[in-house]
Amino acid sequence: MDSGKKQRAYWRKNLTYLAILLGIWALVSFGFSILFVDELDKISLGGFRLGFWFAQQGSIYVFVVLIFIYVALMNRLDRRYDVDDRDGSES
Repeated sequence: MDSGKKQRAYWRKNLTYLAILLGIWALVSFGFSILFVDELDKISLGGFRLGFWFAQQGSIYVFVVLIFIYVALMNRLDRRYDVDDRDGSES
């Protein structure tokens, strides 16, 4: 595979990861906190209604978890496309 095709494939995969992860975050932050709040409020989590919990805490937790998932996915993608920025020396 030539360099140009390799770069396009790398960025296409990167953008796919971003779209999926941001879609999940949008679903959790907007969907669970606003659109589906009435249904989720029927469930209790630690004494709080689940819809309220997602609006106040859940979407933030999900966003942080998605950041770690993105880092892991990008590290794997970097190795697959040989664009890993590590030089092999550990400090």
